[in-house]
Amino acid sequence: MLKQTALLALGALALAGCARLEQVGRAPDLTPISSSPEHFAIAAPVFEPLTADATPIGTASLWTRGRGSLLGDRRAQDRGDILTVVIEIDESAEIENSTNRSRSGSESLAVPDFFGIPQRINERLPEGASLDPAVSLDSGSASRGQGGVSRQERLTLRVAATVVDVLPSGVLQVEGRQEVRVNFELRELLVTGYVRPEDVSRQNEITYDKIAAARISYGGRGQITDVQQPRIGQQIADIILPF
Repeated sequence: MLKQTALLALGALALAGCARLEQVGRAPDLTPISSSPEHFAIAAPVFEPLTADATPIGTASLWTRGRGSLLGDRRAQDRGDILTVVIEIDESAEIENSTNRSRSGSESLAVPDFFGIPQRINERLPEGASLDPAVSLDSGSASRGQGGVSRQERLTLRVAATVVDVLPSGVLQVEGRQEVRVNFELRELLVTGYVRPEDVSRQNEITYDKIAAARISYGGRGQITDVQQPRIGQQIADIILPF
């Protein structure tokens, strides 16, 4: 049974290695957009009610309320609309803690003069033994701790996100993906979250700190990222080995 388990584990590692070997000598593939949530949101038709502004005369005017007008509101508000997410993270945190504690105690019990009995007993005790003192206890303890946390993050990015859904409350669910490939390295930026329409600026932009349940991921895949990651066997050993 143990032999079969070992063979299965080796087979799984071999399959994982074969998957990595497929990328040898060629750049990583870009994620197709034809099956993404953004594609379905943008491709879905949007039916707008017919209003007075939809007449030929109103359409030709520059002062209509439509989104195509010179003064129209072009902010994202419907499924399939696009807005710009501005990510400017410049945060730093520094925490230091230190503790110092000490304790000492001493107790002794002696009976040197108890009707002369200790002296008589000392004469009969073996050499080096004595009732003076009869009991002596000493104890001491000390502890010292010191810790510190220092973190600094800085990230400045802009990405176009698509409204993939409009919730019954009117809140917009947005999702944006951006991929940039340079030689054999692919950089990915993913942004998802919930946006209130009134938080979108007149420039059709919103900052990341106004996105509820924001999920921002910035990373990549390719030759450089692959070299920086530990091997599969090393990752398994780090999890299994208790030392």
